[in-house]
Amino acid sequence: MVMGRDLAKGDNPIMADPTGSGGAIFLEAVLLLGGATIAAPLFKKIGLGTVLGYLAVGLLLGPVLRIVSDGEDVLHVAELGVVLLLFIVGLELKPARLWDMRREIFGLGGSQVLLSGLVLAGFAWLLRFEFSAALVVGFGLALSSTAFAIQFMEDRREFGTVYGKRSFSILLFQDIAIAPLLVAVPILAAGAMEVTSAGLTQAGLAIGSVIGLILIGRYLLNPFFGIIAGTGAREAMIAAALFIVIGAAVLLQYAGLSMALGAFIAGVMLAESSYRHELEADIEPFRGILLGLFFVAVGLAVDLRVVWDNLWLILTIVPVMMGIKALILYGLSRLFGSNHGDAARIAGILPQHGEFGFVLFTAASGAALLNSDDASILTAAVTLSMALTPLSVFLSGLVVGKDEPEHMDEDFANAGSNVLMIGFSRMGQIAAQVLLAGGSGVTVLDNSAERIRQAKNFGFRIYFGDGTRKDVLRAAGIEKAKIVAVCTQHRSTTDEVVELIRHEYPDIQLYVRSYDRGHSLELLVQNNVWQIRETFESALIMGGKLLEATGSDERRAERIIDDVRRRDKDRLNEQLKNGIAAGLEHLHFAPVPEPLEEVNEHGQHNRPGAQPEEADQ
Repeated sequence: MVMGRDLAKGDNPIMADPTGSGGAIFLEAVLLLGGATIAAPLFKKIGLGTVLGYLAVGLLLGPVLRIVSDGEDVLHVAELGVVLLLFIVGLELKPARLWDMRREIFGLGGSQVLLSGLVLAGFAWLLRFEFSAALVVGFGLALSSTAFAIQFMEDRREFGTVYGKRSFSILLFQDIAIAPLLVAVPILAAGAMEVTSAGLTQAGLAIGSVIGLILIGRYLLNPFFGIIAGTGAREAMIAAALFIVIGAAVLLQYAGLSMALGAFIAGVMLAESSYRHELEADIEPFRGILLGLFFVAVGLAVDLRVVWDNLWLILTIVPVMMGIKALILYGLSRLFGSNHGDAARIAGILPQHGEFGFVLFTAASGAALLNSDDASILTAAVTLSMALTPLSVFLSGLVVGKDEPEHMDEDFANAGSNVLMIGFSRMGQIAAQVLLAGGSGVTVLDNSAERIRQAKNFGFRIYFGDGTRKDVLRAAGIEKAKIVAVCTQHRSTTDEVVELIRHEYPDIQLYVRSYDRGHSLELLVQNNVWQIRETFESALIMGGKLLEATGSDERRAERIIDDVRRRDKDRLNEQLKNGIAAGLEHLHFAPVPEPLEEVNEHGQHNRPGAQPEEADQ
């Protein structure tokens, strides 16, 4: 009652004064969300991407119109979007899969941070930074933006590609590297490179926190979510998910590591949990809103005065530093086995400087390694490099070109069903729809990254791989399959797949897309093979429709189609029989053509002296 009376008197500051500080907060929230709602789809529609749209909203409402002034406060809250993003990424990576990526994480990622840091530090030294400050600047600029890179790859549905996984490996090592870099700042500021007790304590705390988080994830998280799920309270499950994500992030932050790394480890620990999909569905809405707000906050944080006062310096050094970083990324990617296209894509998605640069430069400024003007210039340079990411991605696409095929990692987690389809061609796509509509599971194997991304949007279980390799067929679950459908786009590929399966798995029934009559005959001589020419049935239907268009009724057209289908089957059998009997390897035997006569209403041929014959049913 007291609360009700106070509110009635207008003691609530927000309700009493909508133009006061409380009301201003909500007004700013409305403006930010409204601007993001308009800009994100608009920029995506014109091909610039949602990230640039969010940045534009922040720049417009902050530095340009000065409607929103507390950009740093917004940035602190919005950083949770990056944390939630890394948690969801972790949910998609099982520990075994992460272990398989160790070469890319510690080899490629470690080499990138070390080489880029040293080269950019040398560049900073040439710009007359002190040696210690140059090291901080160089390694701070060596770090890329996890949020920008992953969001771009997700928007373009490229996160599951080979280049996407390698880009993420580099980003993951950068998240790990922020801890020792932060430890190094006070050491460099003191002018001594020796290892201090404080540094050892910090390192030990970081290692212990990671081990503790892994143990908690391994033994406690699944029982914990089991208890929460058992209550049936949906909101409690959402609260528990947020508690785990933010708790893991805060734990590693106190240990001197990045919050994003803590969330990522928590996600990996839950990757094999039966609650994985529910957790992802619960977290996704928060992730999307907060990550978009993060990009808006980056735009808000731009100091136009600093940019204007140092415009030519910033416009000169940012492209140069991004170019240096891109060349290093390309060279190292090639050294670690990437082809030209993947290396160019990695160089295009990661040359910007990242949000951890803000953290490192702030720490360096506090330790008197950098003065406030230098820190402001570097912050502006980092922000500008983020804004230039769409341009660098576009330029990398020009370097790659359109003719080079894109590749994805071969990941066959949960593969295997009654039907294995090899090749997701036009024919395969339609056949798969029939199977799914009939309640039959189908596992699809294809070697086109673009087709895989499109098919996943429609719920198909589709995997990247080469169907002419025995190890890929086994990984895709051929030993679980009762039927294999071969729907590849090239005849030579089809023959190679059929030959391999007939040799290795002779008891499996094959259903094959053939390309012409000769191909059908070659397939029919093999055991357990059913074939159909890709255009035969559609051509029959078109012929029937043409016949109807000339005046025939539908029943008569159907009888004629059935007769043509039956006679084609008879000719195939005759060719097959005589070809084998004659020992002809390629079955080029051609029977004497049978003249085509009109079929009457009873399905009989109208030719003199012809014996009545039944129409196929």
